[in-house]
Amino acid sequence: MTSSLGSWRSTAELLPLNSTIVTLSAPQSGTSGTRAASIRLIMAIVVHPSRIHAYGCYTTEPIQKAATVIEYTGPRLTVDEADTLYENSPRTYLFGLEDGKQVIDGDGLAAFINHSCDPNCEPDEINGRVFIFAIRDIKAGEELTYDYNLYDGELDDVAPCSCRSQNCRRSMYSETEIARRPKLKSRKRKLLR
Repeated sequence: MTSSLGSWRSTAELLPLNSTIVTLSAPQSGTSGTRAASIRLIMAIVVHPSRIHAYGCYTTEPIQKAATVIEYTGPRLTVDEADTLYENSPRTYLFGLEDGKQVIDGDGLAAFINHSCDPNCEPDEINGRVFIFAIRDIKAGEELTYDYNLYDGELDDVAPCSCRSQNCRRSMYSETEIARRPKLKSRKRKLLR
């Protein structure tokens, strides 16, 4: 697939999202710094088959660096509720919140944004809501990605990455979690002896 929308077979496959305006009460500091109090969600976003994984989100318009791309939406669950609900599920669309107690069970277009070790977007939690921001200029037709930085999961799950970027770490886990997991595995093996 090329980066041109013209290479797609049918526009009937495209799922558009119209622009929305979201107003927040005040500027807040998030994981990525201070964001504007009024956030304009741009987007003309479509979901289409992805070379990274299954389906992905693509923009039909150029996006400027620092623009708000989309909000990650869905029901709020406690971590325990999510663990119970998805205990035997091979795939989830859960986004952990900063409080460490809740997750968003993604049900909107943002749930289709794939992981990349060389992303063009980043998430930021503002007043308990998660927004995806562009970290560089993004061309029309480009797939939207962010670094998942996974931080939990079964020790035998490597959460393989298929982004194919030059700096791919071969896992969707954060660098900190990748460094921590061998120690946890060793500790678990010792306990099982």
